[in-house]
Amino acid sequence: MSSESEIPPSSSTTAPEESGEKISKKAAKKEAAKLEKLRRRQEQDEATRKTASMSLEENEEYSSNYGDVTLNELQSTADPKAGKWREAVEGKDWTDVSDLVEEMVESEVLIRGRVHINRPTSSKLGFLILRESGSTVQCVVRQSEKTKVGANMVKYSEQLSRESFVDVIGVVVLPKEPLTGTTQQVEIQVRKVYCINKALAKLPLSVEDAARSEADIEKSLQTEKPAARVNQDTRLNHRVLDLRTPANQAIFRLQCQVENSFREKLIFKDFVGIHTPKLMAGSSEGGSAVFRLEYKGQPACLAQSPQLHKQMAICGDLRRVFEVGPVFRAEDSFTHRHLCEFVGLDVEMEIRKHYSEIMDLVDELFVFIFTSLNEKCKKELEAVRKQYPFEPLKFLPKTLRLTFEEGVQMLKEAGVEVDPLGDLNTESERKLGQLVLEKYNTEFYILHRYPKAVRPFYTMTCADNPLYSNSFDVFIRGEEIISGAQRVHIPEILEQRAGEFGIDVKTISTYIDSFRYGAPPHGGFGVGLERVVMLFCGLNNIRKTSLFPRDPQRLAP
Repeated sequence: MSSESEIPPSSSTTAPEESGEKISKKAAKKEAAKLEKLRRRQEQDEATRKTASMSLEENEEYSSNYGDVTLNELQSTADPKAGKWREAVEGKDWTDVSDLVEEMVESEVLIRGRVHINRPTSSKLGFLILRESGSTVQCVVRQSEKTKVGANMVKYSEQLSRESFVDVIGVVVLPKEPLTGTTQQVEIQVRKVYCINKALAKLPLSVEDAARSEADIEKSLQTEKPAARVNQDTRLNHRVLDLRTPANQAIFRLQCQVENSFREKLIFKDFVGIHTPKLMAGSSEGGSAVFRLEYKGQPACLAQSPQLHKQMAICGDLRRVFEVGPVFRAEDSFTHRHLCEFVGLDVEMEIRKHYSEIMDLVDELFVFIFTSLNEKCKKELEAVRKQYPFEPLKFLPKTLRLTFEEGVQMLKEAGVEVDPLGDLNTESERKLGQLVLEKYNTEFYILHRYPKAVRPFYTMTCADNPLYSNSFDVFIRGEEIISGAQRVHIPEILEQRAGEFGIDVKTISTYIDSFRYGAPPHGGFGVGLERVVMLFCGLNNIRKTSLFPRDPQRLAP
């Protein structure tokens, strides 16, 4: 009994074996998991090692294809191996962005521009839109062993701030779909990119915002991301940035063309370009609108025009002269068309028989200028029109001439009463411009024989009516741009008229004396360059056509 009771049941005899088997299975699973974890770690380490190795290889092989240009390279060094940028551009010529066309496909180019838009899409792909003087091109930065563009180069391009200056070397390609966001219809597959100069990451204004038309801004207000409207003061406070817009780039090229055409036509007609002093002992126009200053212990003022000296040049037998130079007016005018300093285009010439000879010149000169703008500056006019829509200026091959009395009569018939012996105010000028356009289909015309009382002291009186003068104004789109006249060349009359205008004759004695030595009948005119461009392009403010405007409230930048 006792021996049988010591023998355990059959179930008891197998329990330890089953328990051992369970323990061994758990241990095996644990060990397998441990080994799998180790394997994965080894794979990760291997991947990291390979990545590090690839980065090292990339740094060694591709790093010369991108980066910031060093100061030494920018100091006009003659060493062609001064740095990677210097080596990359050695022997290459820069291509203007505006010259990038379909005919250049598959050719390698070197271009320079500002980063207009930077649009990274992934760690392997990014897009840069470069801008140069209003022209833009899309540059594609794509990671590729074939083109030796590594991930680090893509990353480098991503951090280039807007308005930074960069040089890009790449191949011109034709995109599959037409590009809508750039002026050029080709794109650049980037091979190398170097930053010449970095701009601040945060700018006072966005050039992209400053370039938007009012219609684009209004349209964007209906979307989830409305565009910012850049006001005039912000633009002028940061004019360097504002000047970069396509419209502004075009405006000052148009201004240059006006000046060039002005010179070209006058030189062709045997005029001599002169430069008169801008520091004077007395005012050149009379009145209080003069900037006064001390000149070595003597009272002086800034020239309100080159009027007196260009007349003295005629007395010096130069016969026909012109000048392009600054004019200063101390008027407290806060209008859309007045500045305290502007660029004057001035002309003075001998008169053979009649002051209409001056108007003949105005006619020929400005029809020539307007025609040259339309023919030579189509691209610039379109750039301005895109942001500031306007209709082409209407002008006749032979400029319309009306007398002041005829102009007053037209206004009277339209129900506008004006003083027949006074000057026209802004509203009357605009109304008359509207009436002239309706009747004669022109926005450019001459109004002459102004009342003597509203003209400067040196203006010649009409022979048939002492209340009027041999003078004229010229208008574009209902606004005055030119004033001209026959001048008084008789010293006794000049002294009398100057006194009537409150001018101390002693301060202009050298001017009056120049007529005592024999002077021919003569006359001329003056026009504001900024106003011509403003009105030709139908702009609403003269500050848009002044590079760095000076008005009663602005002396900087």
